Amino acid sequence: MKLRSLVCAAFAVAAVPGAFAQEKFTYMTNWYAQAEHGGYYQALVSGLYKKEGLDATIRMGGPQVNGMQLLAAGQIDCYMGYDVSTMKGWENGINSMTVAASFQKDPQVLIGHPGVVNKMEDLPGKTILISTGAQNSYWPWLKAAYKLQDSQVRPYTFNVQPFIADKNVVQQGYMTSEPFAIEQQAKFKPNVFLLSDHGWPPYSTTIVCMEKTVKQRPKAVAGFIRATMQGWKDYLQGDASAANAAIKKDNPNMTDDKLVNGINLLKSSGMVMGGDAAKLGIGVITDDRMKKTYEMMVEMKLIDPAKVSLARTYTTEFVRDLKVMP
Repeated sequence: MKLRSLVCAAFAVAAVPGAFAQEKFTYMTNWYAQAEHGGYYQALVSGLYKKEGLDATIRMGGPQVNGMQLLAAGQIDCYMGYDVSTMKGWENGINSMTVAASFQKDPQVLIGHPGVVNKMEDLPGKTILISTGAQNSYWPWLKAAYKLQDSQVRPYTFNVQPFIADKNVVQQGYMTSEPFAIEQQAKFKPNVFLLSDHGWPPYSTTIVCMEKTVKQRPKAVAGFIRATMQGWKDYLQGDASAANAAIKKDNPNMTDDKLVNGINLLKSSGMVMGGDAAKLGIGVITDDRMKKTYEMMVEMKLIDPAKVSLARTYTTEFVRDLKVMP
């Protein structure tokens, strides 16, 4: 009788929608939780990942976290990547692939003082604060495009005070972060130059998975992408309150005014829904765009084409027919 009851109970559970075990899937972001991660949190709190059969976890990155190493070690399933890093990774034995791009532009900016740096052509002769990572990504392109010198560069320590104190200083930043911090602290609006609007080609906030994961778990990867891009649409066009609450829970230093500023800039810049995404759907990546980034990196000697095959660094198979339209 006891055995019969257990069998009946098992059938009853199986008959309930969603009762089957869901596939675990861990995604790591590139920084502390913020509006720039809103689509992922929206998909999580609204159950979009669960609808795709995924028991998804969003893990925060940070300045001391090397997400690409964790990806290569199999400790996470996919990572919030960047075309430059993904392509460069192949030289170091990290065989990862870009499978979708949340951002059609790179939010990387340079910030200058009004009246001193009013256009990119004003950069020669100024002190430029950039990080070590920048020197291995956009700096060679920037230097060639605007005839700059390595002697202009000083380390950026993620502190805006040196910029505020010296009008001849230009610093790097993230579109939704440092400019807002400068306005809050210095009470003036700096000039902000979005590198992607001046020819810098990479996608950003990409979904990057190991080549092995793409081949062995295509259904899970496809489901994660579908849910994420719908999450971005809902976050920017619907009610973002639950996602923002989850962001603040993971990152207690995040404030409502920063989230509002971030969302407004993501909308006004076309970061998620502009460019090719306006016609082809949120999350899209194209062969032409990836080729442009690859060729730029080869020209700048950031990668060795003998060691890095463009075709293996990305795939459009998951976004070709996705069509999550803005």
